Amino acid sequence: MGLVLFPGDGDNKSPDVSWSYSGFAAFRRRLAETEGFVLSEMRGFGGERPWSEVSTALEPLLDHPDVGGNDLSPDECASILVRLEAITDQWTQEGDDQLLRQHIEPARRLAGVLLLCIEKDVPLAFL
Repeated sequence: MGLVLFPGDGDNKSPDVSWSYSGFAAFRRRLAETEGFVLSEMRGFGGERPWSEVSTALEPLLDHPDVGGNDLSPDECASILVRLEAITDQWTQEGDDQLLRQHIEPARRLAGVLLLCIEKDVPLAFL
């Protein structure tokens, strides 16, 4: 079992990106760390810190339930994409960390899916 993120365009041939649940959790933890906070301290992830105390364009992705929850709008996809591309570039520059390197390719695939959502004006769906 795992999680698949894909454009909500009804086209089964559209690209997608998938993770195991634990892989997606690790990916989000690393994104949060890059943004300067610890995901496990956040409300919904075992902590009490409210999301209003952090400022990141990635919040719709980071604070989204693995199962259920609303699709992300094309506008949310656009703000996530800009920040995700910057983080991916940063991660590529840091290159020596093997654990970090495992997140670069999925981040690039996610960026491609987000771009397609924006271009087609469709939501990002979670399955």
